[in-house]
Amino acid sequence: MVRIVKLTLDPSRSTAFETLFAERQEAIRNFPGCRHLELWKDKTHIGVYFTYSLWDDLDALDAYRHSAIFADIWALIKGWFTGKPEAWSLENRTPVP
Repeated sequence: MVRIVKLTLDPSRSTAFETLFAERQEAIRNFPGCRHLELWKDKTHIGVYFTYSLWDDLDALDAYRHSAIFADIWALIKGWFTGKPEAWSLENRTPVP
């Protein structure tokens, strides 16, 4: 399952977000069912990022979203957003909730 998530953050938090992502990337990559994870920075819009991840299936992704790793990250960054995260699944090419 390929998933892309667009994150729009307060530009003043960009450096902190990139640092946090770099620190936690391996832990997420090592989560059961995650086969790949990377961060893309939008070069034309400051504060806009995309995560690209590859998961075994929806159950693995849901397990991650209910994990302590995700809860810890979410607690740190939830106030940094200036827009609601947008997610796409490439399997069906439609936005997902």
